[in-house]
Amino acid sequence: MTTVRQALNEALRLCLETSSDVYFLGEDILDPYGGAFKVANGLSTQFPDRVVTTPVSEAGIVGLGVGMALRGLRPVIEIMFGDFVTLAADQLINHAAKMRWLGGDEVAVPLVVRTPMGGGRGYGPTHSQCLEKHFLGTPGLRVVAVASVDDPGELLRRAVLEDDDPVLFIEHKLLYPCDVFSIDGSDEYAVVRRGVRYPVYHMCLTGSPRPVLTIVAYGYMAEICRQAMRSLAYENEIFCELIVPTQLSPFDMEMLSEHASRTHRVLTVEEGAGTMGWGAEVVARLHEGVPSLQRVARIGAFDMPVPAAASLEAAVLPSVEKVKRAAVELVA
Repeated sequence: MTTVRQALNEALRLCLETSSDVYFLGEDILDPYGGAFKVANGLSTQFPDRVVTTPVSEAGIVGLGVGMALRGLRPVIEIMFGDFVTLAADQLINHAAKMRWLGGDEVAVPLVVRTPMGGGRGYGPTHSQCLEKHFLGTPGLRVVAVASVDDPGELLRRAVLEDDDPVLFIEHKLLYPCDVFSIDGSDEYAVVRRGVRYPVYHMCLTGSPRPVLTIVAYGYMAEICRQAMRSLAYENEIFCELIVPTQLSPFDMEMLSEHASRTHRVLTVEEGAGTMGWGAEVVARLHEGVPSLQRVARIGAFDMPVPAAASLEAAVLPSVEKVKRAAVELVA
């Protein structure tokens, strides 16, 4: 089996091999350390001229990446912890995302900013957040979230080599050791992929009756929803379907709207704080576009800093049990 970490590492290696325009920059990414979460392991040894360690300055690193992209290179930036992407918000929102318009559509910014988000490891309030919601809806900036479904490495390869717009590439910390779930080799789940560069996945238990609830989640939340979906079927005889988008912004509602119009019930799950989050936008669009929608619910982290203590962190963040309880209430 291949883990998500291995898939991302191999994708970066392939990108550096494929194109001499690809540069990889970040803090502490050189061997033998290989980055805080080891996604960069081995790359600086193989590509010493194009894997570049940087000072601890997120704004400076991303600003440098924007300049490199404007010169025709394809830089990949690693922000060590997603919490620090706020330090580069000006470079992403006011510069990278606007350059195509400022240049009369003659300028491209093929920049990928990779960063690990999320809790579950006891890192405390400033190293455990999911802050991607603050970048959603920024015109010109694409936000992509990797999942353990299908081929996360291919998702990164396409972002680096094929996308000429800036991409904020979200990787949940707890996904790194997870095995990649093959959609072609599973007998338990039936999976449909829609889209090419940044697909949306539809998943349900093989041979299950028609689902009564549509769950939509991304990143590591898709992993816990898959566990909840299985438990709900075997323990509660509640059959659900799971929609897993990889592109969060701009967000394509087509598949979700199609399935929500059949189940009439939708549960959104995200790890970021629930207030004014990704789930709220999804629910609002569903109410605008799916007249038959009957019941909706949202799960997110509590509106408070993420605690360091394991028991408190578990209470604040979404979990399999919270998803199951919400699903039972929606179907009741």
